[in-house]
Amino acid sequence: MSSENKPKDVKRRDFLQKTTAAAIGSFFIVPRHVLGKGFLAPSDKLNIAGVGVGGKGFSDTNNAWNKGAENLVALCDVDWNQAKKNFELHPTAKKYKDFRKMFDEMEKDIDAVTVSTTDHMHAIIAMAAMQRGKHVYVQKPLTHDIYEARMLTEAARKYKVVTQMGNQGASNPAQTQMKEWFTKGLIGNVHEAHVWTNRPVWPQGIPVPTEKFPVPADIDWELWVGSADWVDYNPAWHPFKWRGWWNFGTGALGDMGCHLIDPAFRTLGLGYPTELECSVGQVFIKDWTPEYIPEGCPPSSRVQLKFPANKINKSEVTLTWHDGGLRPFHPEIIPANDPLGEPDSSNGVLLIGEKGVMTCGTYGITPKLYLNDGTKLEYKQGDFGNKYTTMPEFGHHVSWTDACKAGFNSKEHKALTSSFDYAGPLTETVIMGNLGIRSYNLRTAKADGKGFDYPGRKKLLWDGNNMKITNFDEANQFVKRKYRGDWKLS
Repeated sequence: MSSENKPKDVKRRDFLQKTTAAAIGSFFIVPRHVLGKGFLAPSDKLNIAGVGVGGKGFSDTNNAWNKGAENLVALCDVDWNQAKKNFELHPTAKKYKDFRKMFDEMEKDIDAVTVSTTDHMHAIIAMAAMQRGKHVYVQKPLTHDIYEARMLTEAARKYKVVTQMGNQGASNPAQTQMKEWFTKGLIGNVHEAHVWTNRPVWPQGIPVPTEKFPVPADIDWELWVGSADWVDYNPAWHPFKWRGWWNFGTGALGDMGCHLIDPAFRTLGLGYPTELECSVGQVFIKDWTPEYIPEGCPPSSRVQLKFPANKINKSEVTLTWHDGGLRPFHPEIIPANDPLGEPDSSNGVLLIGEKGVMTCGTYGITPKLYLNDGTKLEYKQGDFGNKYTTMPEFGHHVSWTDACKAGFNSKEHKALTSSFDYAGPLTETVIMGNLGIRSYNLRTAKADGKGFDYPGRKKLLWDGNNMKITNFDEANQFVKRKYRGDWKLS
């Protein structure tokens, strides 16, 4: 090569280096539709849509929005009065009542979706989003039914999307402390666990409302009922009291089970239970005649689940759930004046092992350790140096949005504390308790017409892999419900 060509080549190389650097420098601000479907540069803002944006949906959408760190591009709610506060806070977000219309019109403009509706619509909305390649954050319980939880878990893998359930205590570093205490063998293998709550804190165990009311102008009642059996509008259903009715909600277990069973499930490495048995509180309006209200959740219940030994906890575990204000009694190892679980003992978790006891409150807060040798340890929030150490969210939403931008199977995704790989089996276990409660209340008339038999009041044996009760087929109707009209999970 002649020397006279060298300056030209140098200039050319210099040009290429500069243009390449410029291209790299500007790469992250190229519009996503130019970069290609599904591509999101790490410096981009996530485009988020919310479905169910009043009530708990207000905090879910805004915690994910994170003071403008991400974009909130669409807000969808069947009740625009409930959603008003969110609409006013985000005036540029497009407003919808029907999530299907939102997905059709804005599919290319949405990266991720939060779902904070009534329990009975979680699965259908989340599935529709995942099928479009959208990452999803779904409020607890993940689903209304066991079958739905299994389907969402499998769909998250199939569609390669980043998922998180809204049991924010899963991201509480205090739960990390509980797991470390257990892994060190401080309480030994656990054979017994108790979980309890003061829920329901809404009317439950009451007769079915029959009054008729006009539908408020701001509500699309057809969409609110959605996949459930049809009922006329009644303030007894919406906006809050739906939790106590099987048509829409999942009772005390659905409300608090994913928060309170989580520490036991996570710490002990539990999987599918193998059997369950339960009892429920009765309601008497007439003397000697218990009310029969199969449409509604009971005023209180106790559910016992059994789990096999595993690699983490080498002992079979009997876990007992108590609700309606019922709770377990003090183990001898805990001083009489020490509260169980939370300071007022209203909610809590007890893990009873060979060498001691661990206890905590909702979201895994205030964990304590009582050992047989008299040692007592108490975790103080912040010991792990985690920047998210205060209630109520522990960075649960932000870790999800970060993982969405990093992508499926990224280290950020794998670090999530309640992706559907974990949240799905946890939800199945929680909803299994409701299967037991509803089976307990099944009745058939006696042959002589005098009274009723209750064939479901026995120990139920569960085949987790096949989602089937093996010794009482009538119970399997509660594994998967039928949807109304054209609604489907597909």
